[in-house]
Amino acid sequence: MDELEKSLRKFAEVETDVPLSTMTTLRIGGKAGYVVYPDNTVSFDGVMRIIRKYNVPYKVLGNGSNLLCSDKPFEGVVVSLRRFDDYYFDDCRLIAQAGCSIIALSYQCLQESLSGLEFASGIPATVGGVTYMNAGAYRSDMSAVIEGVFVYRDGRFEWLPGSECEFGYRTSIFQKHPDWIIIAVQMHLVKKDQKEIREIMDSRRERRMASQPLDKPSCGSVFRNPDDIPAWKLIEGIGYRGHRCGGAMVSPKHVNFIVNEDHASAVDFLTLVEEIQDKVREKYGIDLYTEVEKFNW
Repeated sequence: MDELEKSLRKFAEVETDVPLSTMTTLRIGGKAGYVVYPDNTVSFDGVMRIIRKYNVPYKVLGNGSNLLCSDKPFEGVVVSLRRFDDYYFDDCRLIAQAGCSIIALSYQCLQESLSGLEFASGIPATVGGVTYMNAGAYRSDMSAVIEGVFVYRDGRFEWLPGSECEFGYRTSIFQKHPDWIIIAVQMHLVKKDQKEIREIMDSRRERRMASQPLDKPSCGSVFRNPDDIPAWKLIEGIGYRGHRCGGAMVSPKHVNFIVNEDHASAVDFLTLVEEIQDKVREKYGIDLYTEVEKFNW
């Protein structure tokens, strides 16, 4: 056991040589040298201080649902927030830690007869991840409900008002400041009839099951929608439905999903992404930008 691992173990559980393919929904990625699992803010702060002391690269990870990891080893520390999964209801307010599943949380809101997270009931991500991306669906997104974000930055924990988070279409201030780490989020919801909430969620679940390849590893929608036309129409227009590159395939069910059809490598996935971007630019003169984040390239 080396000195870095010994130091990390003082504050959290540590695993070594963990395949990132087991920590992402795409099931792609090389091995991480260290994965640590802090279970409270004191533990987390201790881990981050050790990382700074040893000056090693790090990545904070939730569900890994929007991440394309390279196939090469990551010689650094992955800080998993999966144990930051507590949440608290206070009338119409909800405070949830960054590691909470947004799907599970939306169903807890249903039980509390609180409306506002129905759109997120099918997003396979954590609270931290959906806040970082300002994830959305059905013409709503996280910015519509977020009042504040509890952030770790410059070695301190502090609340950042939602108005200062610079939320936009699939963007937030946290993408500009990757060293600002989302620890928890406060949301404001609205009381509504539980039956009405359930009907909305059931209807949207049926739509997702009918239109999305939920049985295949993926990162969800790969491309952001341009202003005037949805990305899927552009991909359909270049004839890429079902197109493959190695083990990566444009889903025949939803062309803005690229699925890991057969042990795809990171290069397979990225090559297919770049082919689509080139073909769309050539045919339509439109640049497609990805939602998925590249890591360790």
